[in-house]
Amino acid sequence: MRPCYGGRMAAIKQFQVTFDCAQPERVARFWCEVLGYAAPPPPEGFARWDDYRHSLPPEDRDAWFACSDPSGVGPRLYFQRVPEGKVVKNRVHLDVRVGTGLVGEERLAALEAECARLVALGAVRVRLLPADEENESCLLMQDVEGNEFCLD
Repeated sequence: MRPCYGGRMAAIKQFQVTFDCAQPERVARFWCEVLGYAAPPPPEGFARWDDYRHSLPPEDRDAWFACSDPSGVGPRLYFQRVPEGKVVKNRVHLDVRVGTGLVGEERLAALEAECARLVALGAVRVRLLPADEENESCLLMQDVEGNEFCLD
């Protein structure tokens, strides 16, 4: 079996990040606000997302939602409903880069300002991870369904 690293660069350059969640549209709309992303227009033939949802059988309603970076730079985010709730820490999380290039008190102020904005949207502040010899400070947060992310 060939290793999947160290060889030629893969031709695939795009990817999406998928979230398992209980309420896909709620979580997607939270992340739209966090990242400045936009929800796509409703499927062809429907004026509104609600119209599309009501056209589906009840078990398929609110099964998924997606959003994307309007500039086309960031990855598409896809949110899918799963029956089980979140039990343990995420194995993958997003780092929301609000303090890039800032250090010390200036960085902490930027992190705290963004934290306040996101808490107003339903996020939860977990704790500050203070700077050490290798890393600058960051804030550990949770989104509206408890998925961890960092303000970095």
